[in-house]
Amino acid sequence: SVYALDSTTIDLCLSLFPWATFRETKGAVKVHTLMDLKGSIPVFLNITTGKVNDVNVLDSLAVPAGAIVVMDRGYLDFQRWYALHTKSVFFVTRAKSNLRFHRLCSRPVDKTCGLRCDQTIMLVTEKSLKGYPEPLRRISYVDQDTKKKYVFLTNNFTPPAKTIADIYKQRWKIELFFKWLKQHLRIKTFYGTSDNAVKTQIWVAVSAYLLVAIT
Repeated sequence: SVYALDSTTIDLCLSLFPWATFRETKGAVKVHTLMDLKGSIPVFLNITTGKVNDVNVLDSLAVPAGAIVVMDRGYLDFQRWYALHTKSVFFVTRAKSNLRFHRLCSRPVDKTCGLRCDQTIMLVTEKSLKGYPEPLRRISYVDQDTKKKYVFLTNNFTPPAKTIADIYKQRWKIELFFKWLKQHLRIKTFYGTSDNAVKTQIWVAVSAYLLVAIT
């Protein structure tokens, strides 16, 4: 199973929703979602205030061993990634440009399909190495349509490098889910201002999406 993890922010007026802390003069809630990419169905959803950091959701994530979780650079946390690794959960994410690492070895790649490198690396800074003390796989890839360069990190050494790039590309499905949710369902105007009223309305909207998705 392949899952995409991401969150979307719903802005709120802080004077009307004082519990929805986000910034000094702005309120918001975040809808943290784990989506099964096979059927574009959310399997986990957590609604928090906008101030909650995305990476905190990794602590409460429950996915089966052998599953692959795709996430963007906002979820960079080596210690939490290693916790997934010890549970036999695979992850695919993007590396930040300032990542410091030592290359252990490289595998040959087919550059005609956009691949630039497929490496086994070790993190080198004391903090990152303490958080993730085992090798990682680093894949550099250039999208042939957009010419944009991506650098992926994963703990899955089995699939071909191009497959890892294709898996990450499927993450756009969760972006479509958030877009559909905001455009077609009533979650911009809320009928109540309490914590429970806002969460209930969002849950009703997600339930409506599920009814559409499975019929």
